[in-house]
Amino acid sequence: MTVGCVAGDEETYEVFKELLDPVIEDRHGGYKPSDKHKTDLNADNLQGGDDLDSAYVLSSRVRTGRSVRGFALPPHCSRGERRAIEGLSIEALDSLSGDLKGKYYALKNMTEEEQQQLIDDHFLFDKPVSPLLLASGMARDWPDARGIWHNDNKTFLVWVNEEDHLRVISMQKGGNMREVFNRFCTGLTKIENLFKQRGHDFMWNEHLGYVLTCPSNLGTGLRAGVHVKLPNMSKHPQFEEVLKRLRLQKRGTGGVDTAAVGGVFDISNADRLGFSEVELVQMVVDGIKLLIEMEKRLEKGQSIDDLMPSQK
Repeated sequence: MTVGCVAGDEETYEVFKELLDPVIEDRHGGYKPSDKHKTDLNADNLQGGDDLDSAYVLSSRVRTGRSVRGFALPPHCSRGERRAIEGLSIEALDSLSGDLKGKYYALKNMTEEEQQQLIDDHFLFDKPVSPLLLASGMARDWPDARGIWHNDNKTFLVWVNEEDHLRVISMQKGGNMREVFNRFCTGLTKIENLFKQRGHDFMWNEHLGYVLTCPSNLGTGLRAGVHVKLPNMSKHPQFEEVLKRLRLQKRGTGGVDTAAVGGVFDISNADRLGFSEVELVQMVVDGIKLLIEMEKRLEKGQSIDDLMPSQK
């Protein structure tokens, strides 16, 4: 969700705090300038999550963004900085091994067809057509120094130089969110250490957590989502209210501003800041289980009134 403003560098959030603090408070449920963010990337702290019903859950995905300290953020990034970030990223990511071993594909070396196929398969970011990218200057010099790195079986991906310096994504078919989150935490921690070894930290502070381009992504930057079949539940008059109480949000099958095809929705955590990564994934796991239980009841023509959650 865009909020009408973006940051040009790490200092923006401090220099323009009179403008940005109210935006952050409004977007992140009353998060105050004095509040402190918490980080938890230990996947062992997640309860359950390996048994979401695959008759309903088609795929599971966790993503976040990271910004490399010492460089301007994408709206203000020079071509030289962008190329330096790409070079650093390739060097670091090429050091990953085992299940995470993979390869970098520069956008400028891809054919139109290859790009479109990756976009259609939900592996690659869209072409820069959104007002967010165009109006903010993030699409300057496109496709120079942009690309995608992924492991051999395309379950761990890193986007380079789109809306954020890095977008790190773990994804796979089916409902094993625990496996997806475990790979996410392992890969992300390794990447952070590889950047540190090369003299570059990720932007982070104890108030805002991980600093990203869009104020809506501050904190964890994390979106844990599943594509789930809810043809009956989605027609129920209380669907929106249930999602709100579970602190979840829905998108169409193809992501933001798309329609749901065949009753399939992309359901994910609504929060980013003020909750840890584990807490957010837990909300998704618990919430999806309840939504599937409701869907099964509605299939049989039964009431779901006794399953209505209280506000989280």
